[in-house]
Amino acid sequence: MKFFRLDLLTLLISLFILNSCKNQDKFGLGANSGASTGTNLIDASSSIVINTVPDDSVATGGALAKNPLGYFVDPIFGIDSSSLATDINLPGMAAYTPPTGTISIDSVRLVLSYADGFYGDSIASSYAINVYTLNEKYVDGTNYYNTKKWNVNRNNLIGSSTFNVKPSDRTFSARTHDSVTITNIVTGGPDVPVKVPPQVRIPISPRFIDSVLFNASATTLGSNTIFQSSVKGLFITLDQKRTKGAGGIFMIKPTDSIHVYYRSNSGTAIDTAQVVLPITQMAAQIHHDYHNYPQAVQAELNNTTTGSRNTFYLQGLGGLRAKVSFPNVLANLRASLRNRPSKPDSDIIIDRAELVVTPSPGTNTPFWAIPKISMYQLDIAHKRVLLQDAGSDPRSGGEGVFGGYFALDPNTGLHQYHFVITAYLQDLLLGKTVDYGTYIAPIDNTNTGGVDYLPTAQVASRTVAVGTDANSPFRIKLNIIYTKVGKVLSQ
Repeated sequence: MKFFRLDLLTLLISLFILNSCKNQDKFGLGANSGASTGTNLIDASSSIVINTVPDDSVATGGALAKNPLGYFVDPIFGIDSSSLATDINLPGMAAYTPPTGTISIDSVRLVLSYADGFYGDSIASSYAINVYTLNEKYVDGTNYYNTKKWNVNRNNLIGSSTFNVKPSDRTFSARTHDSVTITNIVTGGPDVPVKVPPQVRIPISPRFIDSVLFNASATTLGSNTIFQSSVKGLFITLDQKRTKGAGGIFMIKPTDSIHVYYRSNSGTAIDTAQVVLPITQMAAQIHHDYHNYPQAVQAELNNTTTGSRNTFYLQGLGGLRAKVSFPNVLANLRASLRNRPSKPDSDIIIDRAELVVTPSPGTNTPFWAIPKISMYQLDIAHKRVLLQDAGSDPRSGGEGVFGGYFALDPNTGLHQYHFVITAYLQDLLLGKTVDYGTYIAPIDNTNTGGVDYLPTAQVASRTVAVGTDANSPFRIKLNIIYTKVGKVLSQ
């Protein structure tokens, strides 16, 4: 029995030792037999260079999940505004024949349904919204961008309304998360109250509907294409002079409509009815006042060489992003090998590399930081691609490991963003990838199906983050755990 126990103990120890010897092929590397078993932790924060730069233009046309509409005066970033251009269609999106008899319009409402993502002042601000017609046709299916300046007929104001988002004000409240009770028109029967999803209902001129629908020519109403060539589309915008307070940016669903409530008098009976003109496409016209940014933001935009030491800026709605590089990180790691003259052929395997971004204290009040940001790189053609740690690379741990969420770090007690970029830095170290440009930028946090990296207008929030200031405990940090091993074999 004694010999049996000794053999069993030996077997268990052997299994433990073998299990502890990690195969470096899991990092995409191969090492010779001179591998070191020691690991090292370094703070490579001083090797980071980060600059604030404008984001790329954003595709907003079509039927995106949500579209920004608003006017927001940010105390740090200045003024942001977004208006919506939309199509307009005949009822049923086909030829339309008006009802017979005498038509009397009771009311007309443009219905805009809210999507999640309001950003701004939800307490003290009030809003005024205007609706105009377009002088140019909204072409369905066109991939419009946020930089397009729409040709608007400012002399044809067909609708206007004022509201706020304060829940206590039930009369003029936008109530972006509360259902709304309306009267549902039932042809040939009594009207009934119904609850509908959160929405804003803007009064539209009955005269406008009379002219484009009930009193339009048979030719105009003969097809949806001809109708759209005549009416062209709508332009919905916040009236900046009548919007009070800091304001905000609303997110609007793309499939909305104009509801027309009317009475039909055929001589023998009078009945109430409704007809709906669908809106199926919209595009956002977004304006960031770059030339009149507050001085601190403008100073960072003008600094394109030395990097930001104090703060850098991330802004939604295709506003601002940050370019980040690590010009000295790899050189410093390589230099550390020269301290091992007995192993001149030694190299490094990065076990874990984590980039930590911390907002500047006080900048999250009263406006919260971006819920999620992303990190991506450019390929040789300067197109956006995912980092190795975020894509299909076998070393990637997926979205949950890669990070980017604004979350409380239990170790620091701070809300921070964390990115795991182990594979990316390892490939830079080995020369397997080239840094044609690496960026940190806002993304829509409601997409949980993968890592986003394309510019988006579906998030309106912003973040002011601490740069590379060595004297700040909140500075951007790069923590690297690595192992010194024998010279890496070529693949």
